[in-house]
Amino acid sequence: MIEFNMVEKRWFVFLHDLLWIPIAIILAFWLRFNMGEIDPLSQSSMQLLIVIALPLQVATCWYFGLYRGVWRFASIPDLMRILKAVLVGVILTMLVMFIWQRLSGIPRSVLVLYPVIFALGLSAPRMLYRSFKDHKFTLKTRDSERALLIGAGQAGELLVRDLLKSDVYEPVAFLDDDGSRQGREIHGVRVVGRLLDLEQVIERYEIGVVLLAIPSASHQVIQTVVSRAQGLNIPCRILPSVIEMADGRVEMSRLRKVQIEDLLGRDTVELVEAGIKSFLTGKRVLVTGAGGSIGSELCRQVIRHRPDCLLLLDHSEFSVYTIDQELQPLRDDVKLHPVLGDIRDSERMRWVFDHFRPEVVFNAAAYKHVPLVEQNPAEGVKTNVLGTCGIADMAVEFGVEKFIQVSTDKAVNPTNVMGASKRCAEIYTQNLNLRNDSTSFITTRFGNVLGSTGSVVPLFRRQIEAGGPITVTHPDITRYFMTIPEAVSLILQAGSMGGGGEIFVLDMGEPVKIVDLAEQMIRLTGLEPGRDIEIAYTGLRPGEKLYEELFHDSEQLVKTMHPKIMLSGSRSVDWEEMQAQLAALKQACASRDVPLLYSELKQLVPEFVPDADV
Repeated sequence: MIEFNMVEKRWFVFLHDLLWIPIAIILAFWLRFNMGEIDPLSQSSMQLLIVIALPLQVATCWYFGLYRGVWRFASIPDLMRILKAVLVGVILTMLVMFIWQRLSGIPRSVLVLYPVIFALGLSAPRMLYRSFKDHKFTLKTRDSERALLIGAGQAGELLVRDLLKSDVYEPVAFLDDDGSRQGREIHGVRVVGRLLDLEQVIERYEIGVVLLAIPSASHQVIQTVVSRAQGLNIPCRILPSVIEMADGRVEMSRLRKVQIEDLLGRDTVELVEAGIKSFLTGKRVLVTGAGGSIGSELCRQVIRHRPDCLLLLDHSEFSVYTIDQELQPLRDDVKLHPVLGDIRDSERMRWVFDHFRPEVVFNAAAYKHVPLVEQNPAEGVKTNVLGTCGIADMAVEFGVEKFIQVSTDKAVNPTNVMGASKRCAEIYTQNLNLRNDSTSFITTRFGNVLGSTGSVVPLFRRQIEAGGPITVTHPDITRYFMTIPEAVSLILQAGSMGGGGEIFVLDMGEPVKIVDLAEQMIRLTGLEPGRDIEIAYTGLRPGEKLYEELFHDSEQLVKTMHPKIMLSGSRSVDWEEMQAQLAALKQACASRDVPLLYSELKQLVPEFVPDADV
């Protein structure tokens, strides 16, 4: 097959359009005279019209950019450019003809026929070429999967258009619950029924894969489709959620396997963007723990709101490097500052606050893995309590406007050092809020996030890949879950809403049994729990509870303007007494006196009941 380079292709397009000018004029006259002989006067005018139209029409085609487009991707904007070029060219041509010879010998019908024929001559070959490429008359290979698409909306239309260019999937039919779409065709693919018809359609059309093309689909819809398809041993692929597809692009390459996050995630969170924008745009923002699961997602979402500068603080060199490299293409005019440092290092933190003068601080730096902190209690307390207290004090000293403390459900009636240390940080920041007029301290509290570092989901994935068994501590253990993007979106929303002193509790939905989570993850890989992958129960670990709570019994939750965010009361303490207790806690950490450390923690957090005391 002969291949042409770009210059040769453009010359071909140019000659094609040039040839259509005399063809359109001759056809217009020929049709006017009923495909018979043209009289001499009109024939003379026709020849003059061709001579005048050639340079003028070529100039307008060039001016309106007909040769910047590519026929392979011809679209409505290209058609509009053609119509503009033809219309302007015809007006100029007829104006010159009128001045030259008052349009003598040019029938009025030619003034209509010529631009219509010329526009069709320019646009039809372009559209036919694209149609040829898109619908290929390209034969699908035998390896192409026969695909059933769920959702005949905008995403489904864009997806099927992309699928038709590929030989990976052969789109066969749509299912959609919208009655107005039943029986309609999208790029030749028919909407053949509703979701209730899933099994019959899969059998009738010999479907090999189900593609979910609804980025805004609720997790109930996803669960229903996936479970019913699994019952027929048909794999599913899904487009990312609305939150994940921030750029709005819908392409076949973005289809992925259904993940546990898709099944346990919740409906799309509606944010009050105006409040978040005014909270962050143009501000100097510091994110501690910027390389962690929550910290890195905070950075991704904060940078979209165009702060003046974004400080990426973490003690891990690799984590800071990774998030900095990821954000570089998104920075535009945002100043990015990767900062190596530990919130426990008061000298380093003082330099950071003094040098960059942050206006908003998100404190996501913490040791959060319950068993590890239980085995290393002094280190957990030094970071989660003493480090947090230190940068909170500096926030006041350097005039930070808002300090958002990222907390956890494990801070409620804690039975482990990690939970007690986070509760202590909550109490400190909330009471510090009462003692200053410059900095607003806001706490956000939520449960487990799916896929975060150290969570059960990555662990279960590794165990499944290894052939099992999956280890679950107890058959009745439950946890609250939300996705990382959702948790961070609600943190930003709470930060924009808070005036200072609040503890915002994020709505975590219903708790999930961990054994159910394990079984779902096994089935998503096409395996069967108990047959292909065993589930082994290992017993509760030190400091671990059967279930988590999101608020204390004494806390009264109040609704806020956002349906997914609740407001909890905070507890006031004697400030001088707390300072003395923190000094004693610091001494216990320095001496590695674990019994004393537990005793001091219980003084600061009376509801702390260590697992050994239960």
